[in-house]
Amino acid sequence: MPPKLSPRLARVVDALPLAPDLRVLEIGCGPGAAARAVAARLTTGHVLAIDRSAKAIAQARAASAEQIAAGRLSLRLVAVEDFVLEPGEAPFDLAFAVRVGVLDGRHPGIERQARQRIAAALAPGGRLFVDLRETPPA
Repeated sequence: MPPKLSPRLARVVDALPLAPDLRVLEIGCGPGAAARAVAARLTTGHVLAIDRSAKAIAQARAASAEQIAAGRLSLRLVAVEDFVLEPGEAPFDLAFAVRVGVLDGRHPGIERQARQRIAAALAPGGRLFVDLRETPPA
């Protein structure tokens, strides 16, 4: 059964150019609803969901046991500006972030560092999608 998403997150996930075999990085996953929805669309792909909040990662881990056990989802406690691929970890085809403060222009130095880290984690031709709107347009 596909995960239940808010209308805003459903629109974001539906807009992503997902394919069954992609490696996807979600930045600022919170409790993991979008990551689970993306993982549900993958067959041989994988989602790594990151967040700087230990509480958010704990919530995501508790709600994502099925996807984690299936190998379609993993979680990591890390701020995006500190994120690096682990040794031997494959780069990502796609990264996305929904309402992540470090990417909204308010903190230019940290944002620059975060974008550099994201770029370094993407495969050649990999793309970053950022949604900063409070509410999607009608």
